[in-house]
Amino acid sequence: MIGVIQRTKSGSVTVDEKTIGQINHGFVILLGVADTDEKEDGDYLSEKIAHLRVFDDENGKMNLSILDVDGSALVISQFTLCGDTRKGRRPSFVHAAPPEKGNSLYEYFMTQLKAKGIPVESGKFGAMMDVALVNNGPVTFVLDSKNP
Repeated sequence: MIGVIQRTKSGSVTVDEKTIGQINHGFVILLGVADTDEKEDGDYLSEKIAHLRVFDDENGKMNLSILDVDGSALVISQFTLCGDTRKGRRPSFVHAAPPEKGNSLYEYFMTQLKAKGIPVESGKFGAMMDVALVNNGPVTFVLDSKNP
């Protein structure tokens, strides 16, 4: 499972010109689910993200987690994160999870974040989405459950 974590002042996702998810400060998380991923990958990423200290403390140091700052998460499914671009000019998506498994683990991941006390908004699995965000910093990290 791959997560691109972006610290944001705000974020939203639109499908068919309707805003379906919106947050103020927190994380916009682009989540790619691979064919080899299981619930343990969602457990690892949700735990890591909940306690990742990347928000500024009173001294301007990255020392606070999303939990410490009462932030929210906007989670967007993005199978293209599992694309292989090493060969040729067109990405291969053979390592992305099939839709049923991908959606199940996407939902599981969000459930795990919510269980940790993080308010979660989401996109729509499999839909064409427009994602808007104000990246704060900018601060962006790539987390991979297969490469902790």
